[in-house]
This record gives sequence, structure tokens and C-alpha cells, in this order.
Amino acid sequence: MSSQADENQGFVLGVVFFVIALVISLVIGLSIHQVNKRHAAKPVAVAAVAGAVDAASVVVENGVVKFYFASGKADLAAGAKEALAAVVAGVGHGKKIVISGFHDATGSAEANAELAKQRAMAVRADLLQAGVAQDLIEMKKPEETQASGSNAEARRVEVTLQ
Repeated sequence: MSSQADENQGFVLGVVFFVIALVISLVIGLSIHQVNKRHAAKPVAVAAVAGAVDAASVVVENGVVKFYFASGKADLAAGAKEALAAVVAGVGHGKKIVISGFHDATGSAEANAELAKQRAMAVRADLLQAGVAQDLIEMKKPEETQASGSNAEARRVEVTLQ
């Protein structure tokens, strides 16, 4: 009888260890998948998601870092520092950073212009905090600050290297 109890206990322990290993593998696999999905995501899809949830996000598209903002907010999205890393590295190669802010069509033009400026200044502050010299950052007001597209896509700041 003791032999059978030992076999049952061994079997149960084996099943428990198998389930634990399966759960750990699943968690690690999902984490890796999420990281890869975030890095390989197409910019258009990320921008569409940002528009759908009206939340802050950041996208790197053709060498341009685009910060999208929630309505009425100037808070940078999580991942801003990582997205700006390539821009900061470009400064080391003799390039200058250009920041341009855009806004949507909702609300008053004056309030929108001020909010676009605050958003651009928030990005600038992040670059300064990353160690970029002030004279290597150019704040450039676009000719047309009211951007086209959906309101969520219009509420953005673009960062380029020149």
C-alpha cells in the first residue's frame, strides 16, 4: 500500500511540476511575443490604436518620431525615451533635432496652438533630460499647425533629424 501511495504522490508531483513549467513557459512566451509585437508593429496600426482609445502613444515611422497625445493633454506616452534614443544618437553624428507640434480641429485655435506648443516643449524637455545640448534642438512651428487626418492623429509632435 505504501508503494502505491508513493507512486500516486510521484504522479501528482509530476503533474504539478508539468503545470508549473507550462504556466511559466506560457508567461515567458507571451512576454516575448508582446515585446516583439511592440517593436515590429506597423506605425499605421499603432496610430490607429491611439486614435481609437484617445491615449498617448509614440511611433517611429521612416525616421520620424511621432508623439500622439490624448485630447487636452501634453503628457508623453510611455516609451518616449526609448523612441528618442535613435534621435539622441543622431546628434552625436553632427545632426540637429527639429521638433514640430500639431493640433486637431476641436476647440479654439488659440488654445490649440498653446497646447501644441506645450506638447512640443514636453518633448524638448525629455531631450534635454537625455543630455542633448539646447543649441542642437530647433523648435519649428509648422506652416499649418492644424494637421489633417483624425483628431487623434492630428494631436502630435514630430521629431526629426536634419
